[in-house]
Amino acid sequence: MPKKRFPSSGERLFRGPASVPRRAAIGGVVLAVLLAIAGLLAYVTRPDSPTAQKTTPQRSSSTGTATSPSPPPSAGPAVAAPLKTSDPIAFAKGATKALWSYDTRSSSQAEQLSGLRRWMTDEKKVSDWKSVTEQVPSGVLWSRMRDNRQHATATVGEGHFPQAFKTALAQDPGAITQAYVYAVTVSGKQSIAWKGSGAGAESRSTTLAVQCRPHQDCALVGVLPTVSP
Repeated sequence: MPKKRFPSSGERLFRGPASVPRRAAIGGVVLAVLLAIAGLLAYVTRPDSPTAQKTTPQRSSSTGTATSPSPPPSAGPAVAAPLKTSDPIAFAKGATKALWSYDTRSSSQAEQLSGLRRWMTDEKKVSDWKSVTEQVPSGVLWSRMRDNRQHATATVGEGHFPQAFKTALAQDPGAITQAYVYAVTVSGKQSIAWKGSGAGAESRSTTLAVQCRPHQDCALVGVLPTVSP
């Protein structure tokens, strides 16, 4: 039994990269609101955005595109099914629990990616699948975690719109109507366990971008590189 879990498995799995490349603006009125959230423009508007290569999950208004990286088409039971709701905060809390939960004992890395892919929006203009795949370890690291029978459960607590997002939206209420993308910050705890031991519950927070168009279920746009209070 190892004295501690693999050095960066939990962190690498559920924390974004330390730096995010600068991206060119998509344009559109919605960015006036999104710019108020630190880091949100970074993943929605980068020139190498994976939105041009994204695979569409099976949703009612799907449009076919390609994915990079590309998980297999079949989704195993690794990740809970997307929450059916038009409430961005409720959806973000469900998506956060999905992002923070995994079980290498029973699921492959590809199945984890496939399961998370079902939560994604099918709109290429705003979707950032890469920001989600960056929350999942590489296949090699996943294999090491599986050898150690590492798994994690999540308890999600509070969710809210960041203050900067609310302020910007109040100043220009119509800006949200172009893409209906909301920033939501969620806090909770993640418990990581491995062969014969565990790390207890660790407090975590994340800020997600969620798309909730009128009369449609919400969908995940991406994971922000920084947490917005």
